[in-house]
Amino acid sequence: MKIGFVLDDRLDKPDGVQQYIKLLGSWLQKQGNEVHYLVGNSPGASQKNVHNLGRTVGVRFNKNRMAIPLPASGSKIKSLLKKEHFDVLHVQMPYSPLLAGKVIKHATKDTAVVGTFHILPHDKLSKFGTKALGVLLHNNKKRFDGFISVSSAARVFAKSHFGISSTVLPNVVDLDKYQKGSALKNLNDKKNILFLGRFVERKGAHYLLNAYQELIKNIEVADVPRLIMCGDGPDMIKLKKMATEVTAVKGEIVFTGFLNEHEKADYLASADVAVFPSTGGESFGIVLIEAMAAGSKVVLGGDNDGYKTVLGDQPFSLIHPQDTAMFSQRLNQLLFDKEFALTLGNKQKESVKQYDIKVVGLKIVDFYKHSLASRRNRDNN
Repeated sequence: MKIGFVLDDRLDKPDGVQQYIKLLGSWLQKQGNEVHYLVGNSPGASQKNVHNLGRTVGVRFNKNRMAIPLPASGSKIKSLLKKEHFDVLHVQMPYSPLLAGKVIKHATKDTAVVGTFHILPHDKLSKFGTKALGVLLHNNKKRFDGFISVSSAARVFAKSHFGISSTVLPNVVDLDKYQKGSALKNLNDKKNILFLGRFVERKGAHYLLNAYQELIKNIEVADVPRLIMCGDGPDMIKLKKMATEVTAVKGEIVFTGFLNEHEKADYLASADVAVFPSTGGESFGIVLIEAMAAGSKVVLGGDNDGYKTVLGDQPFSLIHPQDTAMFSQRLNQLLFDKEFALTLGNKQKESVKQYDIKVVGLKIVDFYKHSLASRRNRDNN
C-alpha cells in the first residue's frame, strides 16, 4: 500500500504524535509499504518522502506548546495527491481546516481516509476549542472511512466533542529498541528516581520535587536516593531553583537536559522508580510503556484518564500528584520494599508486550485494508 500520514504540526519534533507517526511509518516501510508524510514545514525531518505543505506558527494549547498551520496551498495539495494517488491517508486528529482539512477535501475518490484521535483536553479553554473545531469540521466526517483512538479516554473525547465512534488501537512502542537500553554505570552508586518529560505545569515535575523533599526527611544520608530530572521546557529555571532549596540539607537532584532516543532508553534503564506525575491532558501514556520496555524497575504515573489506560489494572501504580504524603509513601515503598517492587515491576513488564509495534502495527494494517476495501466497494456500487 501507499500510505500518507497527514499532520498539521511539524514532523521534526519529539512530541508524542510525531513519535507515533515516525515509528508506525518506519515499521510500515519495513513491511514493504510506501510511506509519505504530508506535514507542516519540517526542515529538520530525516524521513524520506516528507512533503512540507505550509508554514506553521507556535501556540499554547492544552497547557502545552504546539504548532498550527497557516493556510496551505490548495493547488499544491491537489497536485501532490493526484501525482501520488495514495491508497490510504492517515490523518492525525483533531486537525485544522487550513492544512489537513484541504488534504481531505482533495483526496482522490478511491483513497481511503482514516483518522486517529490522540489528545484529551486538559482545561476549559482546550475543551471549548476542540468542541468548536468539531462543529467547524462536521461535514468533513463524511469523507472518512474509519476512525481510531489511542485509548478509551480518547474514544470518549472523539464521541463527546466530534460525535465520532472509533476503534481503540493503542499507542505503539518499539520494544526491541527500548530493550537495548543499558543502565548507566555512573548512576549505579545509589537508588534512582527518574522523571522524563517536558517541564510544563501539567506534567507535574514540581509535585515530584515536593514528594522527594518529603521522602528524604527521615532517610539516612547514605540511603537517600538520587532524583534525575530528564527533559527541558519553560519551567526549567523555576524547577532548578526549587531543587536547590529541596537539597539544601541532603539529597541529590540532577538535571540532564533534553535526551535523544538512545540516551532516553539508557536513563530509563537506570531508574529504580520512573515517575510521570502528570495531572491530566493525557490521552494515553506512551512514556509509561517506554519506561517499562527500557527496564525501569517499576513505573508510577499520575491518576489521569490517559495513564489509567496503561496502569488501570495496577492501582498502586497510580498516584495523585498533589497528595504529597501519599506520593512520598509510594516512592518509599517501591524503593525499599524489594519484593513488592519486583512483583509490581514484573507485572508491568509483562503488560507492555501488548503495545509492541509488531502487535499493534498488524491491527492498524488490517484497519487500513478494511477501510480501503469499504471505500472501493462503495465506489463500485
